Amino acid sequence: MAVQLSAANCHDSTVFGTLLDAVPPVRQARGRPRKRPGKLHADKGYDYRKCRLALRQRGIQSRIARRGIESSERLGRHRWVVERTFAWLNRFRRLRVRYEQRSDIHLAFTLLGCALITWKAVNRFC
Repeated sequence: MAVQLSAANCHDSTVFGTLLDAVPPVRQARGRPRKRPGKLHADKGYDYRKCRLALRQRGIQSRIARRGIESSERLGRHRWVVERTFAWLNRFRRLRVRYEQRSDIHLAFTLLGCALITWKAVNRFC
């Protein structure tokens, strides 16, 4: 739905709000397009108050595993979509081993990889 690059030593929860704002409107068969997805599934790495607050402010239902309380096995049936997409992106050698020093060029290749993955998925169903 959205792609954003960040530093390797930056925790994912710090760019969580800007990534939520980068998600385009969700298209539906009938009616007006929704501005945001209905709910978000995340692992324990996003179990912070600011992440839950960011979701609440945007009207998105949170399904975040709690640290030290819940097992993350229940999220496995939803997280596999993300992990599968990362595996598809790792098939592109230029993305798996980052050769570019400029982030705009790396972002361009990442978006190109996402476009190729989407194109292959559309051709598979047509």
